[in-house]
Amino acid sequence: EYDMYSAYLSPGELSTPIVRGGVLPVSSVEIIKSYLVIGFEHIIPKGLDHVLFVLGLYLFATKISQLILQISIFTIAHTITLAMASLGYVKVPAIIVEPLIALSISYVALETLWHTKIGWSRLFIIFGFGLLHGLGFASVLMDIGLNPAHLITGLISFNIGVEFGQLAVIIIAHIAIAVSYTHLRAHET
Repeated sequence: EYDMYSAYLSPGELSTPIVRGGVLPVSSVEIIKSYLVIGFEHIIPKGLDHVLFVLGLYLFATKISQLILQISIFTIAHTITLAMASLGYVKVPAIIVEPLIALSISYVALETLWHTKIGWSRLFIIFGFGLLHGLGFASVLMDIGLNPAHLITGLISFNIGVEFGQLAVIIIAHIAIAVSYTHLRAHET
């Protein structure tokens, strides 16, 4: 009886050595590092849909507290369904999830254009959309394969990588807007 081998390899990357009788053990640090990178890369550069959603949340917030509230609700929701789907408690086909994620992005974009205040309805909608996005994140992990021996470590690391990716989107957007504003102000004077 052999242990199954599961790994995500970037282009040109070599797998860990496979020896007769199984694979060499992979350290927890290697698992954490690998899934942090996978989670981050799922947002930047591969997750344009998630980038657009996070930008919609960012652009709607007029105060940092509003942004933190929206991102926190989104994170809690996608963490719930990411964990539930990864553990096999929930299964929704990508053919259903992906169009709903696209719809969530469109809805947030339109609401960002038409509304000026964050109400309870928006927070509930963000939570619902977070649940959908978590299912999308879970499908990525299912495609990669998550070694059952490292399930929790991989799941948590992937989720933290996703959060780092979302934070990077917000920081880049904030810097881009600040630079644009400064550039515009310099040309006005």
